[in-house]
Amino acid sequence: MSRRSLSFICQNCGAAFNRWQGKCEACGEWNTLSEEGADKPSSLRKPGKGRLFALEPLTGDAMDAPRLVSGIGELDRVTGGGFVRGSVLLLGGDPGIGKSTLLIQTTAALARAGHRVVYISGEEAVAQVRLRAERLGLRDAPVELASETSVEDILATVSEGNIPKLIIIDSIQTMWTDTVQSAPGTVTQVRGSAQTLIRFAKKSGATVILVGHVTKDGQIAGPRVVEHMVDAVLSFEGEGSHQFRVLRAAKNRFGPTDEIGVFEMTGLGLREVTNPSELFLSERDLGSPGTAVFAGIEGTRPLLVEIQALVAPSTLGTPRRSVVGWDSSRLSMVLAVLEAHCGVRLGGHDVYLNVAGGLRISEPAADLAVAAALVSSMVNAPLPADGVYFGEISLSGAVRPVAQSATRLKEAAKLGFARAVVPEAARAEGGDGLQISYAGNLTSLVADLAAQGRPANRAKPDRQDG
Repeated sequence: MSRRSLSFICQNCGAAFNRWQGKCEACGEWNTLSEEGADKPSSLRKPGKGRLFALEPLTGDAMDAPRLVSGIGELDRVTGGGFVRGSVLLLGGDPGIGKSTLLIQTTAALARAGHRVVYISGEEAVAQVRLRAERLGLRDAPVELASETSVEDILATVSEGNIPKLIIIDSIQTMWTDTVQSAPGTVTQVRGSAQTLIRFAKKSGATVILVGHVTKDGQIAGPRVVEHMVDAVLSFEGEGSHQFRVLRAAKNRFGPTDEIGVFEMTGLGLREVTNPSELFLSERDLGSPGTAVFAGIEGTRPLLVEIQALVAPSTLGTPRRSVVGWDSSRLSMVLAVLEAHCGVRLGGHDVYLNVAGGLRISEPAADLAVAAALVSSMVNAPLPADGVYFGEISLSGAVRPVAQSATRLKEAAKLGFARAVVPEAARAEGGDGLQISYAGNLTSLVADLAAQGRPANRAKPDRQDG
């Protein structure tokens, strides 16, 4: 017999408590504890009664894991070359960002290649999934559909006949299993359902993709232990006002975690963007102060993107600092260096920074491009339209070297740029036909921009006084 015990589970972080309390001591959230039951065995297995298993030596032939190529190049890039047999992936993203669209296109591509794929939707009816497929022109693809939420029923169905190569579960928050006595969507059910599906994937060799909802701060909802259980965690990002979508791997046991896949949302679904630099720079403002082109690296792919800055006098006691697409703490550091070492007085100005195209960048190499855009807006001096910038700024004002300088310069030259401002340490890597300006410290760059400035904002008071 088994006895039933009650516990209180935090629906935000999964921590368990013996009694209810208003605040979770693990994550600090209020009113997130929910009463759930758990079946515990009345007796534990005695020590020494375990099953013997074979131990393998460290030496031996290492074989690459066989992969299932989806046919969507950007998705295969992020996963490391395709889906590994028996792997489980967790895909998260904001509502309406295009997760279901990406997955239905993936299943259709694999089904047309002759593989058996199953799409299980716990949120939509089969007719609704068919409508989406018809809108995308994929209705003729032999994808097997179902609308079901019971994990045991799903596994019993897909186990009939040939095991599918790919199984989509949309979404894991709607699934429930008989082994857990709690409501669907709770932390215990999400963890139990995910564990059952992962066990099936490892035994059968099928690839399983779990779709996960996200919280208001962008984290995948449910217990964080699910992210540790799966083999890869993918994040589908993008702004609703932009047509660009970026697929990132936050975790990948079988590939890199710094690769990105870029898609464009169109009327016929997601379209792969093989040259994202050209797309991100297609509508940039030429000759406007406050814009600089940053030559970055995302994984193995060079990526050029426009940095936009606006510095305006503030009427507030505390000036605004607004950032979109970059780290706000990094911006504060660059502003402090500009004021302390370069004499750029920004304490009485509002500062707005934006990465064009809805892309989010995180590498420190963008420091130099951000500083150039800020000073350009401050002194009203347009930067050269055919120039790119990259380099990390230290607290002393020195411009430090960054990785893969030659790759960045090669991408800039391919897209028609003629000049670049790079760290002094990159002198040994050559310029790939570009006119290179080597910056050892930030002071020299600020001085050059200040000499080219057109102080239109200062000229107006002079004309009024005269």
